Amino acid sequence: MSKIVADLHIHSRFARACSKALNLKTIDAACRVKGVQLVSTGDCTHPLWMEEIERDLEEEGNGFLRLRGTDGTVKFILGSEVSCIYTFKGKVRRVHLCLYFSSIADAKKFNKALVDRGRNIHSDGRPIIGLSSQEVLRIMLEINPASMMIPAHVWTPWFAVFGSKSGFDSLEECFDDLTPEIFAIETGLSSDPPMNWRLSALDNITLVSNSDAHSLPNLAREANVFAGDIAEFSYTELRRILKEKDHAKFLYTIEFYPEEGMYHFDGHRACGVRMSPQETKKRKGVCPKCKKQLTIGVVYRVDAIADRPEGFKPPHAIPYKSLVELDKIIAESFGVKSRANPRVQAEHAKIIAACGNELQVLIDTPYMELAPTTTSQVVEGIRRVRERELFVEPGFDGQYGTVKIFSDSKRHTSSQESLFED
Repeated sequence: MSKIVADLHIHSRFARACSKALNLKTIDAACRVKGVQLVSTGDCTHPLWMEEIERDLEEEGNGFLRLRGTDGTVKFILGSEVSCIYTFKGKVRRVHLCLYFSSIADAKKFNKALVDRGRNIHSDGRPIIGLSSQEVLRIMLEINPASMMIPAHVWTPWFAVFGSKSGFDSLEECFDDLTPEIFAIETGLSSDPPMNWRLSALDNITLVSNSDAHSLPNLAREANVFAGDIAEFSYTELRRILKEKDHAKFLYTIEFYPEEGMYHFDGHRACGVRMSPQETKKRKGVCPKCKKQLTIGVVYRVDAIADRPEGFKPPHAIPYKSLVELDKIIAESFGVKSRANPRVQAEHAKIIAACGNELQVLIDTPYMELAPTTTSQVVEGIRRVRERELFVEPGFDGQYGTVKIFSDSKRHTSSQESLFED
């Protein structure tokens, strides 16, 4: 079966805290290594980035674009993330939203609409705009009813529609009469589908996963996998799949281990305090060291508004696969800390040259085919990730968690026999 891997939320070098290496040519090249066929341009609200989009990409007439001079096996969708900060019912709301347009003309009309309202879209690829989420959606739909809005990383405490610090308790509270136009949400790095399945209000909402990459190595750390051929895919078909929650076409999502996300657990980073929701409740949300309020994480927040028990799975739920990036597996197998280590990158390139692309290696390539391309320890690392045999320490208060594949005592244990025995 032909598959389309789509990463629908990334950034350009014009967004704050993002790599200067992010340009359209490097994104296209990285997608080929990763195994991504459809990627967001990111930051299409930024005027300078839009100039590069118009210069370096060409529209195909199907709502997607390709890098000029390429075969089009990697396609781009016009997308951006905006930060809506506004007051609603006496509370400051901070909501990040992913926006998608089917043409450069529509994206430019939207940008003009923001400028006409006095909004600054020049300072950041992810602009801060003092408009409500509902107002932004209304502007998009007036330009073209086919425009799409997907609330970003919906559980992040500080900047999300369900965030514990500045969000809402429901989509209806945020979007009011336009709620039917929100048919998909992005689960974010700190949550996975099972956490979202606990809310019956999301049963008819399509759960998508994206990398929110700020650098090339992080592309496709989360993604969406659809059935089909990218040569025949279109913006209209993507929108239909998401709107109808087409289980036959939406095969699965690729997930970061949510414990690795920066806001999975509660805590106070300045004091090095990390807590489970149970511990937080016992301490009444107060840091035991400095006595300040803890930052409430995603697990706690989900538990607070969920109406189903942990472990509930709704019928017809779209499947998911949890992965660790290949260079991280190699680095841990080699016992080095950095995924950028030259030895790690050389091994990564060797495996990709032999097996295709990274996601194919992580998900589909049989162990017997991997064995001749790398060490038995790397193959064992891939197996452990596929089987979820990992050691995890949850992230908290803006600090990434850690996912370990090997305990120190087992790192150098040969696994070849266990992989290939009858």
